[in-house]
Amino acid sequence: MEKEKYQRAENHWKRHDIVASRMPEGAVRKTADAFIATHATCALATACSDRVRCTPLEYNWLDGRIYIFSEGGEKFHALSENKNVCLAIFEPSSDFGDLSSIQITGTAEILEIGCARYSKVLEYKGYSENAIRKMPTPLYLIEITPLKMELLFSKFKDQGYDSRQRITWQ
Repeated sequence: MEKEKYQRAENHWKRHDIVASRMPEGAVRKTADAFIATHATCALATACSDRVRCTPLEYNWLDGRIYIFSEGGEKFHALSENKNVCLAIFEPSSDFGDLSSIQITGTAEILEIGCARYSKVLEYKGYSENAIRKMPTPLYLIEITPLKMELLFSKFKDQGYDSRQRITWQ
């Protein structure tokens, strides 16, 4: 495909958003918060240089951030060089009339065991810091701060809005 066609495809949603019917931001945030809070797995994408990784993981949604415990893996290579991440949370569906998903773009930080935010997530999960420290492999905690959320919910059309809505913090 020629570069011009790639650019046209890339800009599809930018052109669409100019005329899209927007929901009030508060309603979008409420929908996003409820959806994220009622799900537990995501696909986390990390990248640097020519390495790309997309990992299915369990997460926790707490105080407007995503928290992911991990023993390690290739995602940490990318995170050491590039703190920008993207994750997707979705309901499996093959029907375009019944889509429910959120894509979150943000920044990741690895929290050290013993820091206040790590301890807060342990408490939220009901885990003991002593038990975590005794594990044979360190349990890292990835904190993702959202910068943008893109929601794709078919049901928004029933309310008179575009099925694609967005929240940004930038």
